Amino acid sequence: MSFIDEAGERYRAANRATMGWVLDRGTLHGAFLDTKVNSITLNDYGAADGVRGPDYTYGWIQGRGLESLATHAAYFEASDPGFAERLDAAGRALYGRLAQLQAPGHAYFCYDADMRPVYAQGEIIREQSAPADIFTYSDAFVAKGLVAAAARYAPADLPERLSYLAKVIAAIEAGRFQMDERRPLDDEGLAAQPDDFGPRMILLGAAAMLVRAGVPAAAEFAGRFIEHVLARHYDLASGLLRNVPGEDACNVGHGIEFVGFALDYLPQDADRALVDTLERILLASFDKGYVGPGIALSISLASGSALSPNCPWWSLPEAIRSAALAYQRSRNPALLETWQKADAAFFGRYWRGTPPLAYQTLTASGPLDFVPATPDLDPGYHTGLSLLAAIHVAEAMDPQATSASR
Repeated sequence: MSFIDEAGERYRAANRATMGWVLDRGTLHGAFLDTKVNSITLNDYGAADGVRGPDYTYGWIQGRGLESLATHAAYFEASDPGFAERLDAAGRALYGRLAQLQAPGHAYFCYDADMRPVYAQGEIIREQSAPADIFTYSDAFVAKGLVAAAARYAPADLPERLSYLAKVIAAIEAGRFQMDERRPLDDEGLAAQPDDFGPRMILLGAAAMLVRAGVPAAAEFAGRFIEHVLARHYDLASGLLRNVPGEDACNVGHGIEFVGFALDYLPQDADRALVDTLERILLASFDKGYVGPGIALSISLASGSALSPNCPWWSLPEAIRSAALAYQRSRNPALLETWQKADAAFFGRYWRGTPPLAYQTLTASGPLDFVPATPDLDPGYHTGLSLLAAIHVAEAMDPQATSASR
C-alpha cells in the first residue's frame, strides 16, 4: 500500500475517533461542545481551573466546532449514516445556540457562566466592551460555522449567515477588525495592532466552503485577499510570508495555512505562476520552520532561527493539508516529502491515539502546558478538517479508495 493510500485510511480512522470522542463527552450549557481536557494529564478541567474550566465558554472554539460537525457529517453520511446522524444532532443543537448567542450582532472570545463577554487580565476577569463596528477572530470563526451549518441544516437562514460573514470580511478591508481579544475591543486596540495577514488568512478558509455550499459569488473576496497577502507580505528572496510588511518575524504556520486555504479554493486551471508561488511558500515555510519536534511558532526571516522554543500542534495538520493539495496539482516529489515529514511528526510525536487528541504544544524537552489559543482542545477543526482535505486528495488519486470508504 502506498503512503497516500495508507495515510488516507489512517486519517479517516483518526477523524472518526476524534469526532466520536467529542460526541461521547456530551455538552456544556445544553449545546456547547466540551473539550475541556488537559492534553498532557488527560484530566478534565474543573471550576478550580478558572478560565480553563467549564464556567467559561469560548465562542472561538465553538464556531470551529460547528464547522467541524457539519463538515464531518457530510463526509460520513454515505459510509456511516448512524454516526453522521449523531454529528448532525449535535450540529443542529450547537447551530441554534450559537445563532442565539450571536443574534445581537457579534460573537466573543470568552463568556462567563452568565454568558457575558469577558476577558482575563491576569487573575482578574473583566467585562468585554461591545462596539458594534469592531469585528474579531471570534466573529470570523462563528460566522464560518454558522454558514457551514445553515447550508446543511437551515438553508432558509443562509442569507442572514452570509450577511454576517460579509460584515466580517468588510471589517478586515476597512480596518475595523481587532486581532487581540484579550484586551478591550476599541479604537485604541485597533490603532495599536500590527498589519498582520492573519485575519485575511483565516477568512480565506471560508472561500472553498462557500463554493461547496453553492454560493460561489460570496467567495469573490478570496482573490482580493490572496493578492493582498502576496503583494504586501511575500518575501521573494526567502519564499516566506512576513507577519508584518518590513518586519522580521514569520509565523510559518500561518504561511502554511494560507497556502492550504488558497489551494483549496483555486480552480484546477488557476494561474500556474500563482500556484508555483504558493508551492514555494509552503516548501520554504516548512523547511525553515520545521525544527523538531514540530514547526516553530515563529522564525526570524533574517537569521532563519526560531524565535520561540514552542512548537504548536496545529501547524502540522495544516502542513498535511497544504502539501496534499499542492502535490495533487503538481506531483512535485518535494511536496510529497513535506507531506510525509509533517505526517510522521504529527502522528509520531503529537498524536496521543488513546484518547484521540494531540498535545497542544511541544518543545525539544517534551510536552509543555502552554495554550496556543483556547484551553479547549481542538474539536476536529485544525486536525479534522485538515486531514479531511488530505483524505479527499487520497480518494481522488485512488478511485478504489473512494469506493471502499463510501
